[in-house]
Amino acid sequence: MIVFDLKCAENHVFEAWFRSSEAYKEQAASGQIICPHCGDNHISKSVMAPNISAKSNQTSVEHYEEEIPLSAVPVSASVGVPDNPEISADDVKRAAEHMHEVMAKYRKFVEENCEDVGDNFAEEARKIHNGESEERGIYGETTLEESQELLEEGIDIFPVPGAGKLDS
Repeated sequence: MIVFDLKCAENHVFEAWFRSSEAYKEQAASGQIICPHCGDNHISKSVMAPNISAKSNQTSVEHYEEEIPLSAVPVSASVGVPDNPEISADDVKRAAEHMHEVMAKYRKFVEENCEDVGDNFAEEARKIHNGESEERGIYGETTLEESQELLEEGIDIFPVPGAGKLDS
């Protein structure tokens, strides 16, 4: 799953989740994405968030509201103004602030509603995926390599900044 900040022709900014970048492109091209503020379907991507690069530790969750499979990865972020006349420094600042707020809320949701399996995240995610363990929301620590292996095995995970990582 991937989340984008989107903007309509009236400059209303809103967030939407998609199965992939390709799914976003297809829905946008066919006019299926509609601004929740004004109903406009002329939608483009807004400045989303600063550049984000994964670190070596990761954590995970299995469900979020509409049973979207998720996991968590501490990340670092750096804010820079892109060389694009349609994107202002204020747009970048608003996007970064919004991203920080959303990630903090999401992390809190994960910690309150899912089981912390610590360093056993990859092993437990596999057990759940293979039906060897009770299906439930989990999060914990794993390496970037283990996370990539889980994805290759078809086990959906979702990166989430760790506590204290949002101001990097």
